[in-house]
Amino acid sequence: MSSPSQAFGLYHEKLRRWIYDQGWDRLRDVQERAAEVVIGGARDVIISSATASGKTEAALLPICSAIAGQPEDAAGLAALYVSPLKALINDQYDRILELCAPLGIPVHRWHGDAPAAGKARVLRAPAGLLLITPESLEAMFVRRGDRVRRIFGALRYVVIDELHSFIGTARGAQLQSLLHRVDLAAGRRVPRIALSATLGELATAADFLRPGHGAEAAVVTSAEPGGEIRLQVRGYLDPIAATPKDAEPADRAAIADHLFRTLRATDNLVFANSRAAVETYADMISRRAALAGTRAEFLAHHGSLSKEIREHVEERLKDPATPVTAICTSTLELGIDVGSVDSVAQVGAPPTVAALRQRLGRSGRRPGRPGILRIYVAERELGPGSSATDALRPELVQSVAMVELLLAGWYEPPDATGLPLSTLIQQVLSITAQQGGATAGQLFDMLCGRGPFDRVGRATFASLLRDMGRHDLIQQDNDGQLLPGGVGDRLINHYSFYAAFRTSQDYRLVADGYTLGSLPVDRPILPGTLLIFSGARWRVLSVDVAQRVIELTAAEAGRPPVFPGCGGEIADEVRRTMRRLYSATEVPRYLDGAARTMLAEARAAFVDSGQATSRIFASGPDAVLFPWRGDRIMNTLVVVLASQGRRVGQDGLGITVSDCTPAELGRIVRALAAAPRPDPVWLAGTVRAKAHEKYDRYLGAELLDLAYAARALDVPGAWACLADVGEQLPESVGP
Repeated sequence: MSSPSQAFGLYHEKLRRWIYDQGWDRLRDVQERAAEVVIGGARDVIISSATASGKTEAALLPICSAIAGQPEDAAGLAALYVSPLKALINDQYDRILELCAPLGIPVHRWHGDAPAAGKARVLRAPAGLLLITPESLEAMFVRRGDRVRRIFGALRYVVIDELHSFIGTARGAQLQSLLHRVDLAAGRRVPRIALSATLGELATAADFLRPGHGAEAAVVTSAEPGGEIRLQVRGYLDPIAATPKDAEPADRAAIADHLFRTLRATDNLVFANSRAAVETYADMISRRAALAGTRAEFLAHHGSLSKEIREHVEERLKDPATPVTAICTSTLELGIDVGSVDSVAQVGAPPTVAALRQRLGRSGRRPGRPGILRIYVAERELGPGSSATDALRPELVQSVAMVELLLAGWYEPPDATGLPLSTLIQQVLSITAQQGGATAGQLFDMLCGRGPFDRVGRATFASLLRDMGRHDLIQQDNDGQLLPGGVGDRLINHYSFYAAFRTSQDYRLVADGYTLGSLPVDRPILPGTLLIFSGARWRVLSVDVAQRVIELTAAEAGRPPVFPGCGGEIADEVRRTMRRLYSATEVPRYLDGAARTMLAEARAAFVDSGQATSRIFASGPDAVLFPWRGDRIMNTLVVVLASQGRRVGQDGLGITVSDCTPAELGRIVRALAAAPRPDPVWLAGTVRAKAHEKYDRYLGAELLDLAYAARALDVPGAWACLADVGEQLPESVGP
């Protein structure tokens, strides 16, 4: 190597030869910093550095060096690599194989679409490195429970890719449990190496990696400077006037025009915030390309499309012969290799700052090339019927706030406050299936006492087991062993059991014998219905309810189907930054003319409405509260006000209290702020619709309240907000 490297000297001779053969003149900064602690194999490690900074190699180079030096007759897997996506595993498989093959390290992949022959080799003679999803790891424990000790008995490392995508989710709780069960199968604590580019609080992330032992983890970050970023936020107006039949909405048409003109000669990713928006823009831009006779391709990419179509889009992006733009959801946000993307576009406000960072990181990967990001925001044209929230141009200001936080290096802190009882139900069933039964004490010790569900006490766990028994999920034999009940057995034997999150019962979409993808159908779709799917227009020929198949044929018109789903949770800091932007005078240089005008309108509306000095306003017979807090505190305030017998609704930035004057709402706010904070579990009991996670329907009212309070309420934050609002009220508004 042309520059001195301490890490290079630590590596096994075979690995040093491989690096030399690659022609590398140096190791990346994060690779230098991670080598010693990973090779040591004594500590958990978090490797946090920018996208495309070499994080994967920072973990795998020292791991492969350690494996290359172990005895050839060592039996069992040496490293387990857990990835959030099957597509990411497929993408990384060839890249990792290229590294491992010269070192004599076998590489395997295990997921629902992986070849059966490769899985058979792992079961027959486990060795080397295994790439796997959490769901496939779950299936291995359930279906191969008698073999996991042999498979993991010699395990030396576990790698978790894209750690941020797991934290605060049901899938993340499942992963924590699975990693603990891997340790139990190995008979020791196996070091965990986590990778991410967007961790807001490293201490919280480390505690998620190994609950209760986060302080013991080593944290590796890179001092390597990031590349140049070029960005623009563009504003568009959504007219009040109704769009004529068969015409494109003016704001979408203008966005599609600019995307086509700007991107037609290069390779790009366009992120839309929903599958319906992906289909809409893929159709609109493709029609413009067809009319212009250009070679450029504009292709849809989202999770409902078939694997073959998604892989085709990914391969087309890698092909330098033709300009290709993928209009996508978060499916291309993570580290799937799609070649050298010239720019990234975001249609609508980003879901989170972390997601925006991930998306921006898909461009600017070639040496000397900047990362390019364009954000397209449409706001409603203002008129006599416009609300106070509309006048504040919230989507534009939220986009600007997220860009400012991105440039400041801030990301949403990991959320580790939940109580994942739904996932705990799944893990109880999984362990009883794996082991052929277990006592209540054994389950508590494995999952809660020494396991990752350490926030669940004995009383809560006993209540959960009773709820499971009432629903026939488990039963107890004469020896005290808990076994799957009739309903539990059916759940375990269904293919969807291995996922901790909800999976919909989709219909398969077929055209000319070719599967285009799948569609969740919660309302009737009849023959003759016109659809846009995979960026093309279709007419429904037939619907086979028994086989869950929808037959399609090409059509001249269509509309995107309705997909379920929602955006990310808006954090406190984003809303606080928005409020600071309204009060500021500087105009960010990256705004185009229309966006500058919208920001000026928003700031004028903020001042004219008195937002600078007050938080409560009249709206006809109602009062509107602007807390300027994140979604969780907003939800808590809605629940609190509703518990006072008020009719309450949330409209974006504002909370509307019906048939209430501002003075009356002010008195309510002051009285609440002065009163003791309510018990979050009691408050949760006032909410009707609480079931959210996959197995919540099996929880009794007591546990459902407990889970909802932990997941959706922030009482301390809400009371701090009430006190803040109360301080801005005039003295004439008494308690």
